[in-house]
Amino acid sequence: MSRVPDPLTVGRVIGEVVDNFSPSVQMTITYNTNKQFANGHELLPLVIAARPRVDIGGDDLRAAYTFVSPAKKTLALMVTDIPGTTDASFGKEIVSYESQNPAVGIHRYVFVLFKQRGRRTVSPPSWRDYFNTRRFSIENGLGLPVAAVYFNAQRETAARRR
Repeated sequence: MSRVPDPLTVGRVIGEVVDNFSPSVQMTITYNTNKQFANGHELLPLVIAARPRVDIGGDDLRAAYTFVSPAKKTLALMVTDIPGTTDASFGKEIVSYESQNPAVGIHRYVFVLFKQRGRRTVSPPSWRDYFNTRRFSIENGLGLPVAAVYFNAQRETAARRR
């Protein structure tokens, strides 16, 4: 029986962005197209211009989550204190959404969800550049992620538009 590789490992999210973890909460990301995507899908930059909707699963409204979206060498979005079973609009936006626009090549966009331990305050990074997900998690006592999703995007060339 063949084993299906984990898409987060294939996409190098596990290893480069976060350590190996077992997902325990459902997280769904949708953009203005209202179409959900799965790990490894490719989206056009036009689709990702607006802030995504981030739905958090779980089974306890009292649980609080922190959502981060580290992009290449920067932090695209951070929301804390998101109640379980809701979406990120119920949380506190610490770092506002900054749309990424890939100029050349394929860019990976990552979304990581952490479960906060108690009502401990999560401190924002001093700046968005050179954001490190592992260091952020350690500094805020968040532990391993409970969910992660990623997609790829690349600039639409004239040849691809035809």
